[in-house]
Amino acid sequence: MDDLKKFLTEKVLLSESDTLPPETEKMLEVIRREKTDKPVIYISSGTSSIIAGSEKTWSEVKNYPGENSKDTELVRVGCNGPLSYEPFMCIQLPGKNKLFFRNITEEKVEPLLNGIFHSDISEEDLVGQHGNSGFGIWQGIPFIDELPWFALQKRVVLGNCGCYDPESIEEYIARGGYRAFMKAIRHYTYDEVCTIVEKSGLRGRSGGGYPTGLKWKQALNTATASRYLICNAKESDPGAFTDRTILESDPHRLVEGIAIASYAIGATTAYVFFRKDSPVALGKLLGAIASAKDYGLLGHNIHSSGYNLDIIVRAEPGAFVCGEETALISTLEGRRGMPQLKPPYPAISGLFGKPTVINNVETLMNVPLIMQNGPEWFRSMGTDTSPGTKVFSVGGKARLAGVIEVEMGTTLRSLVEDIAGGIREGKELKAVQMGGASGFFITPENLELQIDFDIIREKGLSMGAGGLIVVDEQTCIVELVRYYMEFIRNESCGKCIPCREGTSRMLEILDSVIRKPANEDSGTTLERFKGVMQLETIATVMKDTSLCGLGQSAPNPFLSALNNFREEFEEHIFDRKCRANVCRGLRTFSIDVEKCTGCTACASKCPVNAIYGTRLQPFFIVEEKCTGCGICFDICKFSAIKVK
Repeated sequence: MDDLKKFLTEKVLLSESDTLPPETEKMLEVIRREKTDKPVIYISSGTSSIIAGSEKTWSEVKNYPGENSKDTELVRVGCNGPLSYEPFMCIQLPGKNKLFFRNITEEKVEPLLNGIFHSDISEEDLVGQHGNSGFGIWQGIPFIDELPWFALQKRVVLGNCGCYDPESIEEYIARGGYRAFMKAIRHYTYDEVCTIVEKSGLRGRSGGGYPTGLKWKQALNTATASRYLICNAKESDPGAFTDRTILESDPHRLVEGIAIASYAIGATTAYVFFRKDSPVALGKLLGAIASAKDYGLLGHNIHSSGYNLDIIVRAEPGAFVCGEETALISTLEGRRGMPQLKPPYPAISGLFGKPTVINNVETLMNVPLIMQNGPEWFRSMGTDTSPGTKVFSVGGKARLAGVIEVEMGTTLRSLVEDIAGGIREGKELKAVQMGGASGFFITPENLELQIDFDIIREKGLSMGAGGLIVVDEQTCIVELVRYYMEFIRNESCGKCIPCREGTSRMLEILDSVIRKPANEDSGTTLERFKGVMQLETIATVMKDTSLCGLGQSAPNPFLSALNNFREEFEEHIFDRKCRANVCRGLRTFSIDVEKCTGCTACASKCPVNAIYGTRLQPFFIVEEKCTGCGICFDICKFSAIKVK
């Protein structure tokens, strides 16, 4: 290992030339496993993989009794993107292309490996093959790059994800890692690095789209004795998991991006503000930082460059509002995470009153590639005003859920219908919710919207951190909006009255809409309707007067839903009806006397004793007592329970 470390340091990291000697490249090919003389099995190891059972799959492969098992190398890799395929497995035989298989749970391991090692490949879970020139092609098997999921993406930030062991700094360096950082600290000044990033047109990927190079220069040009860089890896939006996936799959590139950004602004201390409930990602990030220190890429006088850098990881306290940059800074300073008025902005006066640059994970992941390939390369992708790519996490009712990366300028329709495969189970698309808990609903007729910061802003929308929730026809928009409002109400810091009281009042009104009133009289409907009308007024006040972005954007889901699905709100208010049959408080249950056998199962399980009758005779439900929980419907074996 010491010899390998010496080789990678002297021959690769400290090389003055961009082109390495042929003998060095051959050695790197071996480290990258591009050429292997034994079978190699790659198994995904991220959070989604573990939930799907990848650890059991790993144990089963490790204990495989076949004659080839002793010579087989097992490698844990990150996520390739399609979470619907987890546990994801890749098998490479010497001289042959890699084969990718989906949903390989423990019981499938032995039959699969028996077939692979005897050239009898099962196509049931086969996704496709992938390989470089010179490798043997598996006849009749499609190439994975030709499948819509991969063919329509532009994998730049995700380029290393699922390709190598994220805990191996040796593999990362063999793939060109940390050379951009060494190039920056040895050949460029602080200002020159800022200028390169500014020329690339890189904009913050957290939703605001502020020019990254400009923010760096603002911090650099502010006179001070010290500066700080903060990587915001909080990512607490419901349905967003891009940062977690990136960190679990390619943590070294984030470390390199942090190092370059820190150098560019003259910071010697960088912080990673980390989401506390992602132990797998946290472990891999801490391992990457430790490995970088061991290779002399962090610490004092990095490879005799005169530059010092320490990266400190801090777990966030669990509050959604702490993702807001001023609240984040307060938390790092040991104070309660509450937003502060701006200006001054953090780039001028941030952590401990010093100039501070805050970038999210995806933004920093682009930095090493820009330094390596140049700003023109980055501008060759995307649009004129929004160069590069954007990473999205697709969830909800999409046929293929997972992490997707597309060029800026791609339409939402292409992303949802072509890459993610549309809606599962043949259902109709109702909307796409973009921007997290305070995002917007985009209807099918508006899916030609291009992914571009300026175009999306002109439409009055926000891209957010990249979470996309696909909503189908069986989803109740009113209930979904109520869920988001409850989330925001619970996460409000309570500092300013518009947000604290506004979210509570909006949730109270929405709660009344999805339930039948206790007393049915002529004034009840009017009161409910008045409540909904108040929602628009409350939303306007919150947007205009709340202190931070959380309160200002909190009404967005409601306003967007009301604009696009007003008839559903009216049905809930006037007809006491939920067309998706989701709102329990509006459901009416009855018993079909022709089908009821009087078995008493429903009556014995009813939590509010709303079902009466005599054994072996038809039972009936007292509507005034029924809460619409649906337990009777679920438990009835004779389909005697009807729901309206």
